[in-house]
Amino acid sequence: MPRRSLRAALLLVLLCALLLALVALRWSPLMTLDEDIARTTHRWAVENRGPTQVFRVLTDWVWDPLTMRLLCAGVALWLVWRRGAWWTALWLLVTCAVAAVVQQAVKAGVARPRPVWPDPVDRARFAAFPSGHAMTATVVCGLLLWLIRAHGVRGPRWYGAVAGALVSVLGVGLTRVWLGVHWFSDVLGGWLFGALVVAGAVLAHGRGSKVRP
Repeated sequence: MPRRSLRAALLLVLLCALLLALVALRWSPLMTLDEDIARTTHRWAVENRGPTQVFRVLTDWVWDPLTMRLLCAGVALWLVWRRGAWWTALWLLVTCAVAAVVQQAVKAGVARPRPVWPDPVDRARFAAFPSGHAMTATVVCGLLLWLIRAHGVRGPRWYGAVAGALVSVLGVGLTRVWLGVHWFSDVLGGWLFGALVVAGAVLAHGRGSKVRP
């Protein structure tokens, strides 16, 4: 398991570095793809106000980074209260904090502008790459799935948790592109950087479990 996690982390480092370089250098094929997807989804968002309003509620409340972090905080409290798992609870909170720092650092370093529309259906602040919504959802869902698996959950409950996580991670990415506040590669970057943080956190948890008193 540690070797598998290490291999996954190394692969994710390479993928994150590659995408980061392509975005920073404004690689033409990627920029063209982003613009084509953005124009298409923005047209759909303007023409279909019903789904657009639903997506706004989902992205602003259900899958908002604050909501996701509060979910992690709630799980951390449960771990301490019901299981006395101080180390795992602290690990969970620290990982979410590290993810937020990494996200803001990459945003500041790349400083990629968000899409601009004459008729926007939503607005967002800060730089575009990577998507904070997509990254936070990936980190939180990934960590919680790992915890659920580590606590022996199997069968229908496990598959239900995986399905819920996939809907959240993929769904929040769709809402950000649909609402015209992110390019597709921003969302892809959020997924990749989020997965990298989870892989690193799993490795750190294993090491910490061996050395903690």
